[in-house]
Amino acid sequence: MTDASATAARRPGEQALTTLGLGAPAPDPADASPHSFPGGGRWRTEIPSCEGPEALAVVLKESARLDVPIHRISQGSGVWMLTDAEITEMVDATAERDIELCLFTGPRGTWDIGGSVRSDSRGAGLRARGHDAVAGCVEDAVRAAELGVKCLLVADEGVLWTLHRARTAGILPADTTLKVSALIGPVNPAAFAVFERLGADSVNVPSDLTLNHLTEIRRVSAAPMDMYIEAPDDLGGYVRMYEVAELIRRGAPLYLKFGLSRAPGIYPYGHQLREVTLSTARERVRRGRLALDLLERHGAAADMAPLGSRLPGALSRFETPA
Repeated sequence: MTDASATAARRPGEQALTTLGLGAPAPDPADASPHSFPGGGRWRTEIPSCEGPEALAVVLKESARLDVPIHRISQGSGVWMLTDAEITEMVDATAERDIELCLFTGPRGTWDIGGSVRSDSRGAGLRARGHDAVAGCVEDAVRAAELGVKCLLVADEGVLWTLHRARTAGILPADTTLKVSALIGPVNPAAFAVFERLGADSVNVPSDLTLNHLTEIRRVSAAPMDMYIEAPDDLGGYVRMYEVAELIRRGAPLYLKFGLSRAPGIYPYGHQLREVTLSTARERVRRGRLALDLLERHGAAADMAPLGSRLPGALSRFETPA
């Protein structure tokens, strides 16, 4: 990557539009997030939907070929869809490159026998239905942690709070990080702050939030935010590559997630989906390269957090029961 610090940051098309008398007002400094990741840097990268060791190998190979730095790799089918050997292989491969591996926890409502998620209202969504579903998520979390996984992805507020309590009690390692799924992502600053207090170390907000929404969130919380720069179709299919620099300016500390629109769903993953899973894994990395190229061209790539950094810094929490 080139040294963007040598170039003044600019907005897309700024010089040409100014010449034509169509320039926009200068960005308001009050809109900018005052926060950053611990250790420096305002953005990190994430490759999502990496559904097993074979897909992970494709991502790692392609990221090396295209020079795409990766801070986190996440999986969406769940811990329970991987064998111990597969999890261990993924842990070892990411640890070798100092990349955080994040695996989804347990049962979810969309695969449950409950009918409400198939109704027009899509009631309850991915949330864990009943005690047994929460227990399954905890089982997944403990198993993954014992195999060396340090980041867990959750889609239920009760599961989040339970896993945070487990972390506080020493049932999970203290350096375990908890990531909130985009499928229950908060859409206002009050809700974002609640997720932080429930134990979230990064919160995936929906990709249709406006720039002003990000500024509003940053007025109440410094918790890392995750955002699909390109969202899967079931999350809207939004492609916001030209906004990357401004998304960072408003939303830092921010994980840039390189998803993929116009692609088949692959959850829960199995070998019957192998070809599409490997091809989409490869293309997600390429999409990352495109977004990073835009950052470089706009002189805004210099604030990347150091590779290997993963912790969120000091965050606000609700008091856990004794």
